[in-house]
Amino acid sequence: MTTVISHFSALRAIRRARRAYSALPWDSIDGGQQAQALAGCIPNNDAVDFSALSILDAWNEDDSEPLDLLISNEDNRRPDKRIRQHILSATLPKGAIMRIEADIYATSPAMTAMLCSKNESVAKTLMLLMELLGTYSLPPEATYPIAYDDTWPKADGFEAMGDLDCQGSQPAPEGQAEARYEQAHYKCEPATTIEDLEAIARFAKSSSYASFRTAVKLARTGSASPAESLMFAVLGAPMRFGGFGCCSLPMGGLLLNYRIDFDTLAVNMSSGIPYAICDLYCPAAGVDNEYNGIGHELQNARIHDGNRNNGLKAMGIHVLVINRDQMKDLVALEAFAQTMHRLAGARFRYRIKGYRKRQAAWLNALRTGIGLAPV
Repeated sequence: MTTVISHFSALRAIRRARRAYSALPWDSIDGGQQAQALAGCIPNNDAVDFSALSILDAWNEDDSEPLDLLISNEDNRRPDKRIRQHILSATLPKGAIMRIEADIYATSPAMTAMLCSKNESVAKTLMLLMELLGTYSLPPEATYPIAYDDTWPKADGFEAMGDLDCQGSQPAPEGQAEARYEQAHYKCEPATTIEDLEAIARFAKSSSYASFRTAVKLARTGSASPAESLMFAVLGAPMRFGGFGCCSLPMGGLLLNYRIDFDTLAVNMSSGIPYAICDLYCPAAGVDNEYNGIGHELQNARIHDGNRNNGLKAMGIHVLVINRDQMKDLVALEAFAQTMHRLAGARFRYRIKGYRKRQAAWLNALRTGIGLAPV
């Protein structure tokens, strides 16, 4: 007997593995092995090892959420309130299932993203794809609150806030300002590729997965945090969705975490820094958009940022700094987009009606996708 976890159970397991191992250590299998694993998934009472799945974070009794399993046909369905059983009628594409350990399998990150996107918005799906393509992961415990459009975190000792940070409610040490924390995420290797997502998008022909197919076209690799994903999606997405259209600019539009090697003058102006990694670089405009999060407010970070920005200026690159409050300010974000268009020699013009309402809806849907409250 095998177990094939899917949907949000698989997403929890993916996030747990990326947090624990800084990468996804699961094994790829071929089409024949996929079919064999799926055919063997018959969730009898003694066939599902809930203890092992709990260790993998695929299932947590405290969540009161059922375990999502993929089965091959109705004959394999078994009555069990702890399990939510899913059937896909079409033959699964290559790379849809991976092996976690002996007799335990899961849908791949790309396939999991497709399954979790069913009847979801493009914006929320895009945030998940940016996470899986990026070098960060949200924690497993964020999975269900975000799935239900709730704010996260709301754990004891923390208060959910309306921006990209979480504030500790515990008393701050004497003489120290109130403690503030970046929204929890963990550095890791990407879990999937654009090519894998495109292959799954070709499989996802149902109208229920229209948002997934669209989000795959909008997604990019390289994001290192939820804040960067949000900044990219707001500034880069086409105006018809509610973005500011900067991805349509020449030379690739917007590039996440792009490396710029300094010449001798720039190295000297930066006090020896050899290169800079730009949060969101616009090659056509020569603009580096930097998200100024909590980590940049520390004194040592401010000194480093100043030196780094001097090096970029020596390279002829404009540095635009976007702070937390401006990530909620559509007028300010519009000004950043207008500046990039102007420096790129392109005209910034709306060709849609009601653009501000559309932008507000897009921004809030993106925030929902990473557990933030609407603005």
